[in-house]
Amino acid sequence: MARARGNGRPGDGHISRITRLELENWRNFRRVDIQTEGRVFLVGPNASGKSNLLDVNRFLRDIVAVGGGFRAAVERRGGVSTIRNLAARRNPHVGIKVTLGGEAGQPAWTYALEFGRTRQGHPEVKREEVTRDGKTIVARPDADDERDPARLSQTFLEQVNVNRAFRQVADFLLSVRYLHIVPQLVRDPDRSVGRSNDPYGGDFLEQVAGTQVQTRRARLRRIREALEVAVPQLQDLELDHDARGAPHLRGKYEHWRPQGAWQSEADFSDGTLRLMGLLWASMDGSGPLLLEEPEQSLHPEVVRYIPQMLGRLQVRRSRQIWVSTHSPALLEDPDIGLDEVLLLTPASEGTEVRQAADVEEVSTLLAGGATLADAVLPQTRPRGVEQLAFFPGGR
Repeated sequence: MARARGNGRPGDGHISRITRLELENWRNFRRVDIQTEGRVFLVGPNASGKSNLLDVNRFLRDIVAVGGGFRAAVERRGGVSTIRNLAARRNPHVGIKVTLGGEAGQPAWTYALEFGRTRQGHPEVKREEVTRDGKTIVARPDADDERDPARLSQTFLEQVNVNRAFRQVADFLLSVRYLHIVPQLVRDPDRSVGRSNDPYGGDFLEQVAGTQVQTRRARLRRIREALEVAVPQLQDLELDHDARGAPHLRGKYEHWRPQGAWQSEADFSDGTLRLMGLLWASMDGSGPLLLEEPEQSLHPEVVRYIPQMLGRLQVRRSRQIWVSTHSPALLEDPDIGLDEVLLLTPASEGTEVRQAADVEEVSTLLAGGATLADAVLPQTRPRGVEQLAFFPGGR
């Protein structure tokens, strides 16, 4: 396998976030070109593509991940025909381009991937390009690809023997983490068998147990301290193991008995488990963190403080946060900037994505004293939603 061209050196420079995302024919989106900040809030009606927009980042991670790869990442999503936007006409291929940056003075990278399928229906790279500060590091297909088209079944991104010149890009994409805790998966230990890095929490307890003891205790202490507001009866939180050796979280609650009462994750509320998972994920890793509707099962007064928590995390650890939400309480935080909010609006040719700062009506409402939630959420109101009130009951 030929080596990628260029003079980049592994470890030279630091990437902290995605600064621009461009898509063509990806899922709901015919075409997207957006700038992204340290925090990204995705707001839109149901089925507008919030999850699919988050999934672009997961897709790139899946290409790099051990046991993954380009072909597996495509097939895991149902194949090229399932991924490709139904309105794709002139160009039938799927295109993704991310611009990656760090602190001021650090090099800016771009990674672009365009793919389609062979006559046999297999995923095939149509274009792969990597640049650093405008200088081309990789440009495919190259002469070797033309002589041996089978090479186009893999990206250079996933191959450690050829991605040396842009290893920072691969390492950064590998650091992406998605979280959408499903409490039922956490409570049922049998569902976690064979799972690894399950984004829905199937192996959440195994992840906690697998963390170095001192680090684990420090994180659980911080989680307990944070939960004092949302769950004031919780006095202690620790990891325990049952007779089979399976890990469990135990929480000590205030009780009429002097020693209090211990409960396991099987007894925790959905909101408590989801908040624990969110807090743990915020301390675990340094790459982009993708959160899907973190407000679920939480009291609105707790939800109001999620943006502040994520803001501190983003500043202290330079970690980019992507959040999809429907929550007015979450969007009431006055520190959320219009450039941090992306509005998703379904249209006949695919969902449109705009920064809230570019929507004149939103700016006008804010100038008139409306909250961000009052200005933004009406923009995502489904047409004809009032018809649900006339749904006939019975037979």
